[in-house]
Amino acid sequence: MTKIRKVSYKPIPVRETLIEMKNISELMIDLAYSAALFNNKELAREVLELESRMDDLVYVLNMSLMLAAKDREDAEALSGVAKVGSLTNAISDAAADIASLVLHGIEVHPSVREVFQRVEEHLARVELSQGSVLAGKTVDDLDLAPEVGVDIIAIRRGEAWDSNPDKEILLPGDVLLARGTGEGLESLVRVASGEADRFE
Repeated sequence: MTKIRKVSYKPIPVRETLIEMKNISELMIDLAYSAALFNNKELAREVLELESRMDDLVYVLNMSLMLAAKDREDAEALSGVAKVGSLTNAISDAAADIASLVLHGIEVHPSVREVFQRVEEHLARVELSQGSVLAGKTVDDLDLAPEVGVDIIAIRRGEAWDSNPDKEILLPGDVLLARGTGEGLESLVRVASGEADRFE
């Protein structure tokens, strides 16, 4: 029997909810395809973590829309917003399905993987260690794109996600999701894990 997770309702503006849903669905697609192409189970697990956050946002959106509708006219006007939320959730469900295939050991055809391994940008997941020089700095402070060729595109702190992390101060234990060149991502992993104290 599937365990039902209780979600508490915390009012969030509808526009803000939709923006976060859009950002999360885009991130899930990127992570799911990278997980499938490179058979990366860590990325696949992060997709499923994001799906849980998306489910919470769908609940919050639906509650907000129901509370906002005072009459039939309101309900009709808000139905389009509900449809956008539903479609965004469908995209995230598809990404989660791809991630599940990876976790069940179903791989993409080798020829497909060979083609995509030639692309310049890849995705990586790394947990920030206690001794990393990155701890205590914001993503903006690091300015990794021009120096290293890497962008930190999301941060997971416990169960909380930040898909717009530029101003976020990095803390030990944070899970960083980054996009960039293979070489740049390898350098980020070394520094974030505390193996190195500078980018090379």
